[in-house]
Amino acid sequence: MHSAHRHPLIAVLLIAIAIPVFGQSAPSSYIIGPPDVLQINVFDQPDLGGHFTVEADGTINFPLVGRIKAGGLNVRQFEDELKKRLADGFLRNPQLTVGVEQFRSQRIFILGEVRSPGTYALTGQMRFIEALARAGSALPSASGEALVVRAKSPQAVTGPILPGQDNAAAAEVITVNLREVQTGALSQNIELHDGDTIFLPQAESIYVFGEVKNPGSYGIRPGTSILQALSLAGGTTQFAALNRIKIVRMVGGKRKELKVGLADFVKPGDTIIVPQRFF
Repeated sequence: MHSAHRHPLIAVLLIAIAIPVFGQSAPSSYIIGPPDVLQINVFDQPDLGGHFTVEADGTINFPLVGRIKAGGLNVRQFEDELKKRLADGFLRNPQLTVGVEQFRSQRIFILGEVRSPGTYALTGQMRFIEALARAGSALPSASGEALVVRAKSPQAVTGPILPGQDNAAAAEVITVNLREVQTGALSQNIELHDGDTIFLPQAESIYVFGEVKNPGSYGIRPGTSILQALSLAGGTTQFAALNRIKIVRMVGGKRKELKVGLADFVKPGDTIIVPQRFF
């Protein structure tokens, strides 16, 4: 078995999967909103602390101070505001901490060729690879790219936004190269925003027939060679004539047969035919 340090992506994915959706520490820049659940601890005043749900009007009801606005503030701003309110005639130099116990106000959508598509809480400064791990990772049928569709007004997002839909007109589309992010390219591991939709399209297909172990349809990525395509089909049988492989390809609406070598590239929709060798 290979050790995890030889495969940095495996280590990253294991860490991402191990982190629970709830109970994470939030960065001070996280914008609080209903119905987030806050964990507030007041030093030397354990009876004041506890769990507080941000209500629909953006407030919580805190002991001594009553209603106080949390929605729309980041964690640090709310912490400072609560300290001021407690210091105003209640506690001398209050010391407290504010954390987000349950992230409910911000969410992302993960759709397409992943194992568990759905809606996920946007927890802290979540990045692409962690979100993909939450959805169970990409399926073998996924193409080599993922699309992150980002609304310019996330507050108006009520559901996923997909390329080509009417609600995508005012959205930004960011392309993430899955192969690069899997090899640790930090530039591809983008930070996600509230309302983002991650969409993994299905890979374009080819067909492999003849003297291969598992004939059928297979998804390919750009730059797939004939040899790689044959590997997808389980490799060739002992009867394969590797010097007479041909491709059936539609060119300009017409069907053409092309003789190819193992290093040549396939195109979406190609049919690879591996004939039987002569004895």
